[in-house]
Order: sequence, then C-alpha cells, then structure tokens
Amino acid sequence: MYKQYDETISTVIYPVADAGYGSFNNYIFCEQKGMEKYMKFTMFKKETTDKKYHNDPFRAVNFEIGDDGKMRCPNGKSFNFLYRHHVKGNQYGRQEEVYQCEDCSGCPYASKCKKTDKNKTVRINEELTAMHQEVINNLESIQGALLRMNRSIQAEGTFGIIKNDRWYKRIVRKGIESVKLEVLLVSIGHNLYKYHNKKMRLQEAA
Repeated sequence: MYKQYDETISTVIYPVADAGYGSFNNYIFCEQKGMEKYMKFTMFKKETTDKKYHNDPFRAVNFEIGDDGKMRCPNGKSFNFLYRHHVKGNQYGRQEEVYQCEDCSGCPYASKCKKTDKNKTVRINEELTAMHQEVINNLESIQGALLRMNRSIQAEGTFGIIKNDRWYKRIVRKGIESVKLEVLLVSIGHNLYKYHNKKMRLQEAA
C-alpha cells in the first residue's frame, strides 16, 4: 500500500507486534521512519475491554479540564503543576509532567482516589496518551483487525514451533551481532525443517 507525502510516493509499513513492543521509543521510531503505529501498549487489552477501567473517573486521563486549563478531580479540586522530568533510559527525551492536587483533605473520594494521606500526585505525558489513542484507533479498524489476524497466522505458529517444539526459548549469545547470527541460524534450521517435511510429503503423495 502507498501513501502520499508532499507529492512523493512512499511505501507505508504497518509493524504489528504484541504489547512488549508498544513503547514510546518504538512509536517515535515509527514516526521518524514513516511507519504507522500498530504495536499494542502494555495496558491495551485492559483499556479496550475493561469499561470500568477505561471510564474510571479517578484516572488522570479522565479528569475534566476547567476553564482555567487545570485538571480537576471528581471532587472539583484543581491540580497544580510541580515539575517536569525526563524518563530514565528513554533515548528520545520522553518527559513526564507531575501535578499535585491543591487539597485532598476531607475528600469523600479519598479511599477510591489515592493510597496515601498526602495530596494526590499524578504523572502525565500527553504525547504518549495521544499515541495510545492512535494505536487503539488503528488496531480497532478493519485494517488493524486484518493485520492482527495475519500476524497470528504467519508469526505465532512459527514462534510456537521454535519455542515449544524445539525448546528454543532463550537467546544465549551476547552482543547485537552475535544475537543476529544466532537468530539467523535458528531461522535457517526452521526453514530446512519445513523444507524437509514438505519434500517428504511430496514423495509420499507420489
């Protein structure tokens, strides 16, 4: 499939993967390389199937935004910006903004909203939240459903054979080049196994 970019034609790639690959780093990488976001994030299943979790009024993403631009909890208290910090180990400079409720004392929702006696603190990354919504829209579309089905047919069966039938469940080498070589050799072995089986079936049919 193709997509138009400034009067030039570029191939659109749809990387589909499980939740282990749905990180901020990978999403940014996809944007830089012109790839669509079809990798699940950690809470994808809960976000899309658990209505109680999705609509939880005590989640920061569900807080209302007042006319002054501040978040407000179900008790109507506003959250004040404290600081912004870099997320450790993130190579693309991901940042989180930390907000704190102005006053949680006497709140009738305290037992449901927070676990400490201090004013509630929340961490927000609007860019990542927007990415998660984009991923949900992509994966719940017809295109996303077809891609997920195709992945389960082509990839999961192969992984199952290599991991469970062949007992290859862990990479033993270190270093990116050694890991590439190991995975390549395992893949070659799997393809030779499939070729041999197909050859035997053809001989039996003849």
